Amino acid sequence: QVQFVESGGGLVQPGGSLRLSCAASGSILSSYGMGWYRQAPGKQRELVARITSGGSTNYADSVKGRFTISRDNAKNTVYLQMNNLKPEDTAVYYCNRPLSMREWGQGTQVTVSS
Repeated sequence: QVQFVESGGGLVQPGGSLRLSCAASGSILSSYGMGWYRQAPGKQRELVARITSGGSTNYADSVKGRFTISRDNAKNTVYLQMNNLKPEDTAVYYCNRPLSMREWGQGTQVTVSS
């Protein structure tokens, strides 16, 4: 069974940075593209960043230029570096495989507030 464990969230002031990690078990990360998603309270989950098995990346317009998705295949982990955080980035962040989704993990809470 594929399982994702997200970590690295927390409380940060506007303009601050966080680095999220997604550890995958039950699969070889290098074989799949991965994505980071977020869901704010009462709102639909949305894709914010993705990286293909070949290393190409794409970002939602709302985070482009501020977030960077990366992958460490040796550690079977994907990361989301988030810079210049804004209050509207507040959400629970999840990782998954965009083209072959599995069960969602618990996510990690990111709160951007002064």
